[in-house]
Amino acid sequence: MEVRSENNGIQQVRSDKIPSQVIQRARLQVWFFRVCSSILLWTCLVQLVAVGELWRNPRLFTGLTNRISWITRSPLRFQHSPHSPPPLVPPRNYSSNGFLKVSCNGGLNQMRAAICDMVTVARLLNLTLVVPELDKTSFWADHSDFEDIFDVRHFIDSLRDEVRIVKRLPKRFSRKEGFEAFRMAPVSWSNEKYYLEQILPLFSKYKVVHFNRTDTRLANNGISLDLQKLRCRVNFQGLKFTPEIETLGYKLVRMLQEKGPFVALHLRYEMDMLAFSGCTHGCTVEEAEELKRLRYAYPWWREKEIVSEERRQQGLCPLTPEEAALILQALGFDKETQIYIASGEIYGSERRLAPLRVAFPRIVKKETLLDPEELRQFQNHSSQMAALDFMVSIASNTFIPSYDGNMAKVVEGHRRYLGFKKSILPDRKKLVELLDLHQNGTLPWNDFALTVRQAHEKRMGQPFRRRIIPDKPKEEDYFYANPQECLCEGTNCEEDLPGPGNPSTLQ
Repeated sequence: MEVRSENNGIQQVRSDKIPSQVIQRARLQVWFFRVCSSILLWTCLVQLVAVGELWRNPRLFTGLTNRISWITRSPLRFQHSPHSPPPLVPPRNYSSNGFLKVSCNGGLNQMRAAICDMVTVARLLNLTLVVPELDKTSFWADHSDFEDIFDVRHFIDSLRDEVRIVKRLPKRFSRKEGFEAFRMAPVSWSNEKYYLEQILPLFSKYKVVHFNRTDTRLANNGISLDLQKLRCRVNFQGLKFTPEIETLGYKLVRMLQEKGPFVALHLRYEMDMLAFSGCTHGCTVEEAEELKRLRYAYPWWREKEIVSEERRQQGLCPLTPEEAALILQALGFDKETQIYIASGEIYGSERRLAPLRVAFPRIVKKETLLDPEELRQFQNHSSQMAALDFMVSIASNTFIPSYDGNMAKVVEGHRRYLGFKKSILPDRKKLVELLDLHQNGTLPWNDFALTVRQAHEKRMGQPFRRRIIPDKPKEEDYFYANPQECLCEGTNCEEDLPGPGNPSTLQ
């Protein structure tokens, strides 16, 4: 190699003596760099195109992706793979008519349905919704806040194209500033006209209205299609459990699925249910008296004197563990069936569960599957524990509720939305009749089992048109148990669902 000076003083290196191997290596490096750069540029271009499609049509992501992935995956697998959050949908631009503050009442699933309704009311009236307060004064005495159960940031962001949601009221509306919101309870099962004509004017006067009761405050039927679909969107997409709850819930599901198919039995044989329903069948005299005292201890529970056997014959009592065992056997489940008990503490504890365990030895609960340390953070928080049961019930191969309370109905509707997953819905009035005939020796086992199966052939969660009973909304089918408007495409597709000859009345 030789170095010499040029006119401008810059040194120049002669390369004619550089080895050929060095030149080839340098060319190879340049070629490799160009290939990698091309791949990177094409990847970025594809990603930009995909993001652009989602941005132009945000509902493509929020309305379809989750549902398709649920329906197309194997029914025996409930998998969770962490992924980055979807891009934010553009916020809806509107002039807010005021702030809606709500205090939900009841257990987890009653509050869940109420939250869906309140988002819908806020959308209808062009309001700003304050993140709902959860019930802390009921029988369960759970002091969980909204953010302890649901992912509050996801709730706000995923619905921002429909309604504005804030975590708290502006300071000018705080008690420290001497402001008091107008408090009221909307009329139950109300339609759009009621909210537009009776509730909306209140916001012009008070600016902030506080609904202190939210259970079943929106009608099941007669609501516009867009609002019905918004109720579904909040329920199935907007209300996502916290990462802590989801992580443990997915672990429970994975543990169950690794051992094969499983049944989720929502055994609602719990102290509060028995006390307030007045159902004491199978209880000792001392237990029946304890349940009665509990009922009288809560002034807000209107009905005090209840004849248990009358309730049971009307099909208004939850199945006992002993009755549940017989029904499961009659439906064809054998001793090898894996059964997850989705409930709180069973009244009478292991003594009452014994007959069910004898019939089905593979019974498990979250308390037996998980390490006590894993459940410690959820102890004394009934709604958070119920969220775990909710996740397992949604993922199960078969869901069977022993009583048609709020959890049973909300889980039933969710499983319909996920592709009409099998949910056996007991006809308790019919079952009580058959159980009594069998247990007094009148109805042999084979006849009993055959009749039970025949009675439930059309109660397996199949597609069905929601039953409507004019002027009796409490007795008709619950919207969240069968959200038919959200189970098919098109504006009138629910008319194709099987049901009574007249879709608007009870036959």
